Amino acid sequence: MRKTGVTSATTGAAAGGGGGGGAGWPCGGGLNLSVRLNVLLLLSVVATNLVSLYHLSLRAATAPPVLLQQRQQQGGDQEELALIRQLDAIRAGVSQLNHLRSSSPPPPPPPLELLLYSRLAPVASACSAHPDLLHRYMSYTPFAPCPDDALSLAEPLLLRGCHPLPRRRCFSPTASASASKLLPDDPFSPLPDAAVRWPKEGNCKSFSCLQPSLGFDVARTEAARFLRARSALDLTAPQLLRLASLSRAGPIRLGLDVGGGTGTLAARLKKLANATVVTTTMNLGAPYSEAAAARGVVPLHAPLQQRFPVGDGTMDLVRAGHAVNRWIPEVALEFLWYDADRVLRPGGLLWVDHFWCRRSDLEGVYAAMLRRLGYKTIKWAIADKSVAGGGNGGKDEVYLTALLQKPFS
Repeated sequence: MRKTGVTSATTGAAAGGGGGGGAGWPCGGGLNLSVRLNVLLLLSVVATNLVSLYHLSLRAATAPPVLLQQRQQQGGDQEELALIRQLDAIRAGVSQLNHLRSSSPPPPPPPLELLLYSRLAPVASACSAHPDLLHRYMSYTPFAPCPDDALSLAEPLLLRGCHPLPRRRCFSPTASASASKLLPDDPFSPLPDAAVRWPKEGNCKSFSCLQPSLGFDVARTEAARFLRARSALDLTAPQLLRLASLSRAGPIRLGLDVGGGTGTLAARLKKLANATVVTTTMNLGAPYSEAAAARGVVPLHAPLQQRFPVGDGTMDLVRAGHAVNRWIPEVALEFLWYDADRVLRPGGLLWVDHFWCRRSDLEGVYAAMLRRLGYKTIKWAIADKSVAGGGNGGKDEVYLTALLQKPFS
């Protein structure tokens, strides 16, 4: 029995062991279940994170403008704050400047030279002061022949300071093509009448009907000019060249003849010294520009109140002819002298030829104006206008001829 018991015990033990093993299975199965649960929990967390990332990626892909707008709004808020700070700094600076300005003296007024020039000779601004002439002058058809109104409209506008003329897009009338074959080689040969478009309403249709004193009798009257001196007021071209050499002014190669008429001085210096002299002239009742061009010299159709279209310090000689006289306003005349100084090179010559004025104004106004230039006087001659053949008309008027040299430094 004990054996059976033992056996039973052993069997029981074995069974117990088996039972223990059976009872251990649940214990071992519980351990495996917890591991499995932990793994399952980890997988669920990972899956949840993956799903969250997937949804976030979908939102980012489907609605980027919203996110960008939010970011831009946030950045815009920061920029607004920065701008506000900058505006505050600017306001503080402006306030400080206003305080300093209120405590400082007012700025000086514009220079008188600027005011005078803006009122006297601004470029083309004087055109608006003559609306009737300007309206008639600008009433033309573009890309077609220009109206034949040079004497009736263009010259009056130029004389009133409307320069440069605003008309641009039309074809100016010219003389016949056959006139170029008749142009003389000698500037003191008779001028061909075909070189000029004579006005239809005018009485004169040839150079022969013009007065010789106007400068159109180039074969006789003009051929003798600047060669013989009739009085102390006259300065011949050979004398001019000799005085230029003695004064160390150098050769006269380039010159500007202001109010030079038909270009006789330019023609004479071209023959004597091969000099190039440009003549400023206007067609006041006669074809001065066409006559000068027919003689082979360059005419500049420019009024006296405008700046010379010449570079600074380029001229050897500037001559002021009969057109420069007391009828020019004093301020405009002073502008002319200083513009002559601008274009003259160091040592260049300013020739005031037969300038006429009242004797009472000569020393106090015009001579003082010339002396303010600080030039060296080479020639200075004064004579009564009636004695010099200019007529007097009962007025106490005189002529002045002066040759002045610009300082070398």
